[in-house]
Amino acid sequence: MTSPGPSRLFRVPLLVGALVLALLSGSAVRAQDVPLQGLRGERLAGGDLGQGTVIVVFWTSWSPHSRDIVTRVNPLARRWGSRARVVTVNFQEDRQTVESFLSGKGLDSPVFLDTDGAFSRKYAVATLPGLLILREGQVVYKGRLPDDADRVIADFLG
Repeated sequence: MTSPGPSRLFRVPLLVGALVLALLSGSAVRAQDVPLQGLRGERLAGGDLGQGTVIVVFWTSWSPHSRDIVTRVNPLARRWGSRARVVTVNFQEDRQTVESFLSGKGLDSPVFLDTDGAFSRKYAVATLPGLLILREGQVVYKGRLPDDADRVIADFLG
């Protein structure tokens, strides 16, 4: 009986390793897509963020800096809405809390619920309210929502 040659001995582990890497990379891609449910039944997923320019404002009702989120976001949506999709993401609050906070305030942009914080962690949002600008799925700006957000957005949208 002859023993298998070295190339045959290494072929099976290499194939198994390649298969494991392929499976892991496929699940990593799926794990990165953290779809969010909107208050009006819409969804926000990775594919939505990969098309055109998207302006995302992160906020939460318990933050004193987010109390005026409607008066800060509505002008942004009016000014930039023809050139970018403007959405808001509520950080780790339930639907009832968000709806109660927004009741009667007339927020013009869609609100998506990041109830477990996974979407915010994906983009490493560290301040609330936060601003994220994506162009064709690539982050071009990430930071706090400045008082003069128009100036920051204009730097990226021209």
